[in-house]
Amino acid sequence: MTTDETWQFVTAPDGRVLEVMIAGPQAPLCLVLESGTPGAAVPYSPLIDTAAQHGLQLVTYSRPGYAGSDPRPNRSIVQAAADVATILDALGADTFVTIGWAGGGPHALACAATLSDRCLAAATIAGVAPYSAEGLDWLEGQGEENVEEFAAALRGEKHLTKWLTEAAEDLAHVRADDVAAVLGDLMSDVDKPALTREYAEWVAASFRKGVSAGVVGWCEDDLAFLRPWGFDLAAIDRPVGIWQGGQDHMVPFAHGEWLAAHIPTARPHLLPDDGHLSIGVGRLPEVMDELVELSGV
Repeated sequence: MTTDETWQFVTAPDGRVLEVMIAGPQAPLCLVLESGTPGAAVPYSPLIDTAAQHGLQLVTYSRPGYAGSDPRPNRSIVQAAADVATILDALGADTFVTIGWAGGGPHALACAATLSDRCLAAATIAGVAPYSAEGLDWLEGQGEENVEEFAAALRGEKHLTKWLTEAAEDLAHVRADDVAAVLGDLMSDVDKPALTREYAEWVAASFRKGVSAGVVGWCEDDLAFLRPWGFDLAAIDRPVGIWQGGQDHMVPFAHGEWLAAHIPTARPHLLPDDGHLSIGVGRLPEVMDELVELSGV
């Protein structure tokens, strides 16, 4: 398995620094991964290898406020697309495909919506729907920890920061064997077997790095989910795979259903027997197959 990666710090036009990881052999097309919340750029060899097998070089980064990336106070989801464009320019890359995992889903959709000249196709895996989505009870079906977290977020940044700071005490030292316990009610029964050693180590490493600079990035992610995203999902004209499991306690099935119904180019994969983690591990080759097919490259 490939674990080699290179790191680069890219400066945005406003002077912020973004921490970027490039992994796998050079390829004609980049795969931009938007990681979950909380999380940061961490190598995961099965993902790197699967990308390489599909002719893709993995590019991922820590969103503002996470790890080595400077904060961007009051950021909106749409601003992620500008950061991705800045990173691709620095790498000399033109077109790309993107996957947004969980909290990364909206950020991948921002790329599909506003970088349609460069983003050939996108996929969300257990991706979040807009908080203001008409007809969607956004919190229904979420585990207890998420309900508490977003109740704090709805009360304001001060309350959310306090809640996240307490939660980060566990995440800062989490190890592979601790992941299931830390996730608590967010773990469905179908997800537990998916936490194999290598995957659990990646999840734990992403959590640790995600809170290594405090909770600013996590806080800004949560608040950005609740605000207007800054782009129109109905205007997306690039193909988007929507992968969502029916046993997901972190991002409920209804989120995937709503996205599939409101993105005109959606390719729905609404899988009742998958969970939040199992869909990402078990379906990754299928997600990659479709992304390459949809890209037309």
